[in-house]
Parts: sequence; structure tokens; C-alpha cells
Amino acid sequence: MTKKSYIQAITDALDIMLKEDPKTLIFGEDVGKNGGVFRTTQGLQEKYGEDRVFDTPLAESGIMGLAIGLGLTDWRPIPEIQFSGFTFEAVDSIAGQMARMRFRFNNKKHSPITIRSPYGGGTHTAEMHSDNLENFFTGVPGLRVVMPSNPYDAKGLLISSIENNDPVLFLENLKLYRSMKADIPDEKYTVPLDQAKVVQAGNDITIVAYGAQVQEAQHAAEDLSKENISCEVIDLCTVSPIDTATIFQSIAKTHKVVIVQEAQKMAGVGAQVASEIGEKAIMSLDAPIGRVAAPNTIYPFALAEEVWIPRKQAIIDKVKEIINY
Repeated sequence: MTKKSYIQAITDALDIMLKEDPKTLIFGEDVGKNGGVFRTTQGLQEKYGEDRVFDTPLAESGIMGLAIGLGLTDWRPIPEIQFSGFTFEAVDSIAGQMARMRFRFNNKKHSPITIRSPYGGGTHTAEMHSDNLENFFTGVPGLRVVMPSNPYDAKGLLISSIENNDPVLFLENLKLYRSMKADIPDEKYTVPLDQAKVVQAGNDITIVAYGAQVQEAQHAAEDLSKENISCEVIDLCTVSPIDTATIFQSIAKTHKVVIVQEAQKMAGVGAQVASEIGEKAIMSLDAPIGRVAAPNTIYPFALAEEVWIPRKQAIIDKVKEIINY
């Protein structure tokens, strides 16, 4: 076990998979000699060569087109989109092509592609660099969307994603890259896809979150415990498909729920979780479904981030509102 940051855990996973599987390739803008804009791939080109880890032109549509072709010819590509805001340039390749491949070829062809891309606020980046765009992709059939909240899961979920035969959009939180460390195994391990985790047990209310908001939810739960409010915190881990069974089991015990996301409130992951609960587990609830999310506005410029991104206090306020209903 070694204490490593979120970003070091991701580098570990990439290193392990490049070593283990000669059909894996990493490519994208500045991922080679420079090691990526955040140094996620630092040292990997030197270790595995320019044929395995290489730079591409600044053309996201080209990067994804290359990934599709490689995936169809038995390679296991791991392309990087430098910031998730740049995925707009590649939506046709992601949603219109690779996500449909298994269906199109009647399960005879696959797209074993893991698209890595950073997202999220709190680091004062430029426009189009911090947006939470998971809402655009969670409704695409055939595409998994994975959003780890901590270093241990980042490594294990990335390895599981690369070994999986379906396309995965693997979103890495910018703020967590270097702000969070944990003891993680040095050797290879996996964390199952499509499974949520109960990261903190509780009895009074369930808080469902993902990505960096899991930390905010845990901090809120810690403060609320001082007021004798026991919160159960669930980390979705994979936001498409959503593990509703874990959520339903929790609210059958607590009978109250608050759903937290950093993305804008309109539609998206939180809305889908609320809809599933409303359809299939409404009789477990003693109060309305609470939601905490960003406003339905364009992502703000850096100086306004802190008043836009949901924080601990917003979760505390919503939990108390639902508890006191």
C-alpha cells in the first residue's frame, strides 16, 4: 500500500494496463513527451515508446475517429480528451458511432474504448474547461459513464473500464487530482462497474452523490451527526447505468433522500435518480425527494465559481428541510 493522490492512482492504472496488454494505446493532445496537461501520463511514453503513447493533432473528432477504427481492429484504445468541454467536437463519434457498435454488428463487434477526460469546478480554469457535461452523455445507450470520487476507486474503476468491451467515458475530477490522497494497493486490482457504494452508513436520511460531491456529502454528514442526524451516504461511482438497487435498499431503511450533483439541475443524473425512486420506491419515502445541484445557467467564469458550485452548507440545509418535513 502506498499513499497516492487521485491523479497518481490514475497514472498507476494506465501503467499497469500498458504493461499487461500490448494492445492498449494511449493518445491525445500532449499526452506523450509532456505527459498531458496535468501530467497524468507523465513518463509513460518514455517507458512504453512512441508507438504506444503518442500525441495527436488538436482535433477531438480525429482522436475519436482513430479510437473507433482501433477498437474495431482488436486494439484497446485509451484516448484522452484534454478537457470535457472539448467533447462537443466529438459527440458524433461517441454517441453516433462507438456507442452503437455492439448493436450495429449484432454483438460481433465491440468498442473497447476508454475515453479519459477531466471535468469539474473549483480550480479556476478558463471557459469550457470546468463544465460538468455528464448530463449530455448519460442518456446515450451503449455508453458507460464512470465518475470516481477518490483515489482507490479511480485506479480500480479505470482498470475495469479498460478491460471492459464497451465504450466508457471516464470522467476525472479536476479538483480531486491533487487535493485528495489515500492508501491504495501498488498491484493491480479492480472496482466493479455499474455498482454504487455505501461510503457511510446511517439511519435517518440517504444522501446520493457522485464525483467531488461525495466528499461534500461526507463533510455535511459529519456536521449533521453533531446534531444527531444520521446520514447514509451513497457514491454512485458509475452514473450510467445507475445502480438503483443500492439506493432503494438504503431508502427502505431511512425513508428520506437527498440527491446531490455539481452539474446544473435540469435533467441529468440527479433527475434520473429521482425519477427511478418516484417510479419504483415512492412508498418507501416519508418526505419529498430533496435535490442539491448547480443553477440552470452557463458555467460561470472563475471568480464566480464558489457561489455557483454546491457546497457542504447547501447539503446540510436541504437535509434539514427534508428531515423536518
